[in-house]
Amino acid sequence: MQQDSSFRSALAVREQYRDDYWRKHDPIAEDRLLWRAQTFRHMVHLLPGQTILELGCGQGFFTRALLRASREENPITAVTFQRDARTASDVEAKIELLEISDIPGSLSGRRFDYVVAMDLLDRSYGSRFFAAVKELLAPGGEVVAYESNPGNPILRLRRLLLRLLRKPDPRHLLRRSQIYDLISAVGFISVYAVYNDFVFPPLTRRLIWLLRNLSILLENAPGVRRMAGSILVHAQKPPEEKHVPGMPFFTHKSLRQAVSFVIPCHNEEMNIRLLVDRILDLYGDYVHEIILVNDGSSDGTAAIIEEIAKHDARVKPMHRNPPSGVGRALAEGLSQASGLYVLSMDCDFQHLLPEFRDLFDGALEGYDVVVGSRFSRHSVLLNYPFLKIVANRGFHLLARLLLLRNFRDLTNNLKLMRREVVTDLQLRQPGFAVNAETGLQPLILGYRVKEVPISWINRSPGMGSSSFRLIRAGGGYWRVLLDIWFKQLCGTGRYRNLGRQPSHEQNSAEGTVATSRRTQQR
Repeated sequence: MQQDSSFRSALAVREQYRDDYWRKHDPIAEDRLLWRAQTFRHMVHLLPGQTILELGCGQGFFTRALLRASREENPITAVTFQRDARTASDVEAKIELLEISDIPGSLSGRRFDYVVAMDLLDRSYGSRFFAAVKELLAPGGEVVAYESNPGNPILRLRRLLLRLLRKPDPRHLLRRSQIYDLISAVGFISVYAVYNDFVFPPLTRRLIWLLRNLSILLENAPGVRRMAGSILVHAQKPPEEKHVPGMPFFTHKSLRQAVSFVIPCHNEEMNIRLLVDRILDLYGDYVHEIILVNDGSSDGTAAIIEEIAKHDARVKPMHRNPPSGVGRALAEGLSQASGLYVLSMDCDFQHLLPEFRDLFDGALEGYDVVVGSRFSRHSVLLNYPFLKIVANRGFHLLARLLLLRNFRDLTNNLKLMRREVVTDLQLRQPGFAVNAETGLQPLILGYRVKEVPISWINRSPGMGSSSFRLIRAGGGYWRVLLDIWFKQLCGTGRYRNLGRQPSHEQNSAEGTVATSRRTQQR
């Protein structure tokens, strides 16, 4: 009993210490917690109805962010280890709030799809904590946690000053390698612990925008990332193949049977069947057609596409002859699309499907193009190749300077476009640089463009490997940019009188760019 009391006391101390820090010393606590809630949502690809257990909710600061990020579509059980903890009434009314003295304690026998915790893990009870978390998870359930990074230089300095003032930090923090070993020993799978978040005090609100953008780069930079403010932890309870509910996402009746999905496929036999099945499960009411463009595959992709098409008339196979290239495949698929909207995507985007809802929301807001952005403030970018980040950010920085527009990431192949936009595109690039054409051309032509955050987590071995090659593809991106810039500068062809009209709407927090619609300029 005394051991249980000590366990609860340690958890309560961590919970209160964290809340006090957020309230007194973190000037961007509200923004930070929303970033983290969005990260959680994107990492687990949250579906409506899935259950969430928040351990150590304290005063409900992170709980409020969870409610917002989940659209209040998920049952949330929030647990505090403090006696008489005061949680905001507006939060408490929308969740199940429990005060418990031990875990699992009164939760024994219950199972949750996800467990999330903020700065609770301590060296003195780490194994016990994760053993309890594993018991509370349903098979295939996942845990996501944020922990303070003991290697952060600002934290080290702060802890030294506190010791000199005889107010020592009560926490016994774990290093990243220790966290990884601890979780693996408990029996979790799909374990990773990555350095995260370079937006930490001391800072001012004017610096937040710059630091948030730099954070994505620094989090993936070898060596430097060890100085991050936090450690982001993820793990899954076996079995790895968990049951995913096939609930449809159909909330916009005006988009019923209005969307053409265009998917280039090159040696994607491992992905294509599951991808199509999930699209039909989640967005079947939106589907006008699914165009699968087989781009000279040498595996069983062609046969699988034909088999899928036999079972659903909405699936339309296209088989290309050489020369191959994702740009050629995408252009050919787009040319055949007949839906009111056209959604382009890659075969390995199956885990992103729940996030497509944001694309459809953007279309209903009146945008002509909605782009899935990897570099929005609420995007999740884990284990992304550092050189690709540098190249991407360098390209977009120069593009913004040359084109006099503000945007974050227009070169991703996840785009939802009105068909009139697709008709206006002139796609010439045979390779990956086609994504720069589909991103930049609509913007310069005056269409309204919005970016929504998505996640990018390094491909698992079972999903194959990307065919993108940085050096080989890079030249095409620069050719696209310089060609558009020169034609805009000279006011030639389609870019006459469109080149220097600034965007009149902008939402930098979400990476939104809006310009007057070209139809209004004709």
